[in-house]
Amino acid sequence: MNPTPPVIDVVVPVLDEAHVLERSVRRLRTFLDVEVPYPSRVVIADNGSTDGTAEVAAELAATLHGVDLVRIAARGRGRALATVWSHSSVTVVAYMDVDLSTDLGALMPLVAPLLSGHSDVAIGTRLRRDARVVRGAKREVLSRGYNLLLRTVLGARFSDAQCGFKAVRTDVAQALLPYVEDTGWFFDTELLVLAERAGLRIAEVPVDWVDDPDSRVAIASTVRDDLKGVARMARGLTTGALDLEPVRRSFGRSPVAMPVGIRMIRFALVGVASTIAYALLFLLAREVTSAQVANVFALITTAVGNTALNRRFTYQVVGVGGLARHHVQGLVAFGCGWALTASALALTADRGHSPLMEVGVLTLANVLATVLRFVLLDRWVFRAGERRATAAPSDLHPEPVPVPAGPGRSAATADERSIA
Repeated sequence: MNPTPPVIDVVVPVLDEAHVLERSVRRLRTFLDVEVPYPSRVVIADNGSTDGTAEVAAELAATLHGVDLVRIAARGRGRALATVWSHSSVTVVAYMDVDLSTDLGALMPLVAPLLSGHSDVAIGTRLRRDARVVRGAKREVLSRGYNLLLRTVLGARFSDAQCGFKAVRTDVAQALLPYVEDTGWFFDTELLVLAERAGLRIAEVPVDWVDDPDSRVAIASTVRDDLKGVARMARGLTTGALDLEPVRRSFGRSPVAMPVGIRMIRFALVGVASTIAYALLFLLAREVTSAQVANVFALITTAVGNTALNRRFTYQVVGVGGLARHHVQGLVAFGCGWALTASALALTADRGHSPLMEVGVLTLANVLATVLRFVLLDRWVFRAGERRATAAPSDLHPEPVPVPAGPGRSAATADERSIA
């Protein structure tokens, strides 16, 4: 017999799951044989189990067709997935939780857009209206709050980062994995954010999902680690340390513009900081000079800082390209703001108002100036840069993807190489 090589690898990461592993793997293997019209393989990724999981997995791999075992000594779901995916030679790699909380009927809708070439990544989502989910209120609130945080801080557009039901084209996974630092539960989020920032298409499949009452996830430590991961990624994306241009060019994708709502939130955060700085600078300068001079001094100083912060944080423009032009145009926007605040200041001049009253009037004028400034920055200052960044895919010439060293990586063991 010459069995057809698998097209799909379904990875089941496990840690001390001896009590449920055999039942779940047999059910999954039967479903793949009956319902999936593509050759497939189930890969049990045991990452540091100590309860007999390895023995159960070895027995399954020896007695069931299309089942392999990979043993990774160190713990970490992300590490287990990265190990298997990075050595796979199939077309699509996927993973699901060993408890099979997600209905298996969603598997073909998950992998179909990847096999057809329509999408690069596919995720199951429990947060769409047509999903059917059974879980407690606490987990529901945490999940929705976490995904809202991702949309606000990282500009994410996907709806559910944490559903344990995902698939990726193997070439895409192997291009992105060197950029992924996390080896635990934040792995999913990091991979999705990187894929989205590289302009890759993410398909979403609403799923039927039933919460596992025997879940071993430590919520407090997972939340803490996730928040650290979000902060790390925000820093890397804002400073330009995470450069995904090689991946983008390799797959001929255009970068996805950040939603205008997220840009407004980020601009508002910068605006709040700038307004506070403006008020403090005005009060300090007012001690030694007139109100008009103090106003100009505070506005110019905060305008330069505001443009620089918005360039990096709101519009995520890095490098020196267009830097001078952005600051010149930013100063023009400052001029418009100055006209508003100067007019407001003229209304209080020579009427005996205290400096605090002047600050109050100027702060209100600054709010109006901030709205005008956002419109100018969004539609004028950074618009040309965004047009250049979203060149048609045909204009992007593929280049080899460099492979930066990823934290937590080690040389493949014999067991890891066996699945390649």
